[in-house]
Amino acid sequence: MPGKDITAFTALELAGKIRKREISVLEATQAVLEQAEQWEGDIHSFVTIDREGAIRNAQKVQRQIDQGSLCGPLAGVPVAIKDNLCTAGLKTTCSSRILEGFVPTYTAKAVQNLIDAGAVIIGKTNMDEFAMGSTTETSAFGITKNPRNLAHVPGGSSGGSCAAVAAGECFYALGSDTGGSIRQPSSFCGVTGLKPTYGTVSRYGLVAYGSSLDQVGPIAKDVADCAAILEAIAAYDKKDSTSMRRKDTDFTSALVDDVRGMKVGIPRDYFGGGLDAEVKDAVLAAAKALGEKGAEVEEFDLSLVEYAIPSYYVIACAEASSNLARFDGVKYGYRTKEPGGLHQMYKKSRSEGFGQEVKRRIMLGSFVLSSGYYDAYYLKALRTKALIKQAFDRAFQTYDVILGPTAPATAPKIGSSLSDPLKMYLGDIYTISANLAGLPAISLPCGQDSKGLPIGLQLMGDCFQEKKIIRAAYAFERSIR
Repeated sequence: MPGKDITAFTALELAGKIRKREISVLEATQAVLEQAEQWEGDIHSFVTIDREGAIRNAQKVQRQIDQGSLCGPLAGVPVAIKDNLCTAGLKTTCSSRILEGFVPTYTAKAVQNLIDAGAVIIGKTNMDEFAMGSTTETSAFGITKNPRNLAHVPGGSSGGSCAAVAAGECFYALGSDTGGSIRQPSSFCGVTGLKPTYGTVSRYGLVAYGSSLDQVGPIAKDVADCAAILEAIAAYDKKDSTSMRRKDTDFTSALVDDVRGMKVGIPRDYFGGGLDAEVKDAVLAAAKALGEKGAEVEEFDLSLVEYAIPSYYVIACAEASSNLARFDGVKYGYRTKEPGGLHQMYKKSRSEGFGQEVKRRIMLGSFVLSSGYYDAYYLKALRTKALIKQAFDRAFQTYDVILGPTAPATAPKIGSSLSDPLKMYLGDIYTISANLAGLPAISLPCGQDSKGLPIGLQLMGDCFQEKKIIRAAYAFERSIR
C-alpha cells in the first residue's frame, strides 16, 4: 500500500488495520518517515527525527502485537513528541540553544505511557523556545511553516506537533498547553487538540514553563483519536505532586453522537471587537449545528474576560523566571566559551543561550516578583485568577459546555507577529482562561476563511468534565462529515 494512502488514516483506523494484519507497524512507520522526508524541507516540523530508532521500535512493537502482549487501541501507531517532553536517549532541547544537544536520562511519564501502549516515536517536534510564543518562530533551530499555507505560521508553541499531524508526518502527537499552546496551533493547522483538566496528565518529564498552568495533551486528526490518546496518557503519578487520582478516564465512552439535553453557553464577551468576521460566522454556525442536533444553546455574560491576559502573563512570566533559573551553564546545557568569573559565566551563558522572547519573559517575571512590585502585580494576578475561576464555576452551574472561537483570527503570515509582541499576546484571549482555571478544553476545525485557512472551534468544560466536551465535539464533528 502506498505511503500516501497509509498516512491518510486516523490513529485509530491505522491501529485497527495493524490488528487485522492489513498493514504492518514497519509499513506505517516507513510511510510517515517518507512523508517527513518529502515535506520537512518546506515545513520543518521536527527538530530531531529518529529514523533508526523508529524502525527498530516498529519491529519490536510488531513482535509484541504478534505475540499478543500488545493489543491496545493505539498499538503500533507512530507518534511525534513535542521537544519539551524528556525522552531517554533522544535529544530534548526545548528548541533552545541553551539545551542544544541535551540528551535526558529518563522519559516523561506521559511519553512512557504511550510507549507502554505500543507507540512508535518518530522524533521530537519544533516549538517556540521553552514554549514561549504563539507562532513557532522563536525556535532557535528555525521556524515551522503551516502545511495548509507555507506563507503562514502554524501557531504555537506546539506548532511543530500540529504541523506534523496536518502534513501526515505522524498520526498523532503530544503537545503542552500553558495558555493555549495545543489549541491555538490546532486551530491554525486544521487539526484537533485537547487540553485536559490540570493534573489529569503527569507533568513529570515536561520541562516547566509555568508550573501552575502547564498541561500535556494530545493532537490528532479527529476527536476520537484525541479521546483514545488521552485515555492512554491520563494516569496518577506519584512523581508529580499535582497529579490527580481519577477513576473516570474512560474518555472514549463519551464518543456518542447525541447532544440532546446538553446546555451550551456562548459568552457574549467573546464576540466583541477584535474577532474576525469570518471566524465569528463559522463559530456561530457550529453553535447552530449543535442546536439543530438537540442541544440547548444560549448566550450569556462571562465576566472578567478582559483581565485574563494580563493576569496570565504576570503569573506565567513569574513562574518562568523561577523555572528557567536552573539553566545557568553549570550542570547541563550551554556554557559560554569565555566564562571569566562565576558571575560572568552565569550572565554570558544565559545571554548567549536564551532567545529574545525568553529573555523578555524572564525579565518580566523577575520584575513582578521583585521587592516592591510583588504585591502590586503578582499577588493581584493571583487574586484575579481566583476570580476568573469563580466566574467559570458560576457559568458551569448552568451550562455543560462553553462554546467560542479558539483564536480571534486565522493563522497570520510568517514574520507579522514577532514585530508586535503585545499583539501576539492578545491573540491568546480565548484560550488563556482554561489554563488559569485549570479547565479542560478542545479545539477542532469548524470551517475555513476566504483564504482557505482553517478556523477552530473551542469547547470548554468544567474541571474533570472532559467527557462532556468530547461528546459535544464528536457530535459537531459528525454533523459536518
